[in-house]
Amino acid sequence: MNSLTLALAQIDLAVGEPAQNLESARAQIRDAKARGADIVVLPELWSSAYDLEHAATHASALDAGMFAAIAELARANHIAIVGSLLETRDGKFYNTATFHDALGNRLGAYRKLHLVPMLDEPKFLAGGDDAPVFDTPFGKCALAVCYDLRFPELWRHYALAGARLVFIPAEWPQKRIAHWRTLLPARAIENQIFVAGCNRVGASKGETFGGNSLIVNPWGETLAHGDERDALLIAQIDLDLVDDVRARVPVFRDRRAEVYEKWYNEK
Repeated sequence: MNSLTLALAQIDLAVGEPAQNLESARAQIRDAKARGADIVVLPELWSSAYDLEHAATHASALDAGMFAAIAELARANHIAIVGSLLETRDGKFYNTATFHDALGNRLGAYRKLHLVPMLDEPKFLAGGDDAPVFDTPFGKCALAVCYDLRFPELWRHYALAGARLVFIPAEWPQKRIAHWRTLLPARAIENQIFVAGCNRVGASKGETFGGNSLIVNPWGETLAHGDERDALLIAQIDLDLVDDVRARVPVFRDRRAEVYEKWYNEK
């Protein structure tokens, strides 16, 4: 399937209230399905928000807790679901994004590589050490989380590894929302991929979050764009556009990898 419908669930989150946030997510997932979406994306840490001080309470293994709940919601609604949650693994806590297909199978998991100092993530979480590209019924996809948007090396890795669509759940603050609105199209243009970024809205712990969730195509064109209010944003995409754009503007053919590698080796 090359044509599919994406939904971004741009919602407010209640800090440290997983039951309340689960109900909000459930309503968005049902609405997305009713509106014909194949995939719905939830914000970063959608069940707990930035209640990192209580990570031990919220975190679970990938097949338990809220990860199991989201798998069941995917199965029950027959829709693929993306979002990030707190994971516990080997005595550490991670900010982990997952992709569950419409049967509830976990096809991809990504532990946030770059921990954001402005929200104290390094105090409470460990960073991941892998950036997988995974197969879905819609083609090869990948995951990133919020602050990862600032690191172009990750996105180029995904493009070179075959990803055509990258999902990025986020809690991006309003005071830096211009960066979010600029970098999402930049990552789509420079890597000639689709990018779907779902940012939360609302405020918590003195921080206001900026929404402005976006779906961007490989030309850098915006297909869906939220404001600062709760919204379910819908857009249809055709992944064949990736091949078309790359044929018209052949940046991957014209890359000078041997020169770039020399620069990196000299660092």
